[in-house]
Amino acid sequence: MAGKVETTVREIVEPFAKELGLSIWDVEFVKEGADHYLRIYIDKENGISIDDCVNLSHAVDEPLDAADPIDCSYCLEVSSPGVERTLKNDEHFMAYIDKKVMIKLIRPVDGEREFKGILKDYDKGNVTFESNEGKTLVFNKKEASFVKADDFEM
Repeated sequence: MAGKVETTVREIVEPFAKELGLSIWDVEFVKEGADHYLRIYIDKENGISIDDCVNLSHAVDEPLDAADPIDCSYCLEVSSPGVERTLKNDEHFMAYIDKKVMIKLIRPVDGEREFKGILKDYDKGNVTFESNEGKTLVFNKKEASFVKADDFEM
């Protein structure tokens, strides 16, 4: 679940993203070392360009400063979630049903923690997954270290 900062930033940024034909994939506010980063991940049907990132960054800079949802200095980063995007919320999982994903579980199943295959179903946090080896796994998303899109083909 997103924190208060992420939720507030999403509410501020979303109208600007829509105006530019973009959707917000995720918002993160993290501390790395001594620095804080506000990361806004954007998406659109035909992929994200550097211009999309720059345009949204410029569009939201002043509204974020005016709303002042963060009580410390931070670096704003706007980028694509990438081809191996992390699935976090219900909408992400629903969008990836019948698509390739990579999963890393917190605890092993039959001695394995990492799987590649197809996301078969998602319901109220419960994930049904079929591995490339034909094994069906059902787990709660809280049992996974990550679930990522596996759109990249070698």
